[in-house]
Amino acid sequence: MTLRKLVDESRRANVDRDLQRLATERAYHFMSTMAGDMAGFEEASRALFADDAAKFHQLTEAWPTDVRDYVRCLAYPLLVTDVPSPAS
Repeated sequence: MTLRKLVDESRRANVDRDLQRLATERAYHFMSTMAGDMAGFEEASRALFADDAAKFHQLTEAWPTDVRDYVRCLAYPLLVTDVPSPAS
């Protein structure tokens, strides 16, 4: 019984890290397909995997708006209510 509790606690402790890893992988797959030849791709990839959101945002600023905004949402998911509307 004690071992089961330790396993459950470990799973709960790693949930956030696992979710961020999945988000990073999704963002990279999209980014490599849609922005693989854009300026700053390599550096943006490094920032993404280093979990440096500020640098990632800076390096993707010059990308086309739709690609940039979508890859940012994939990389650093927000609450649905925090996602900007397409009209803004």
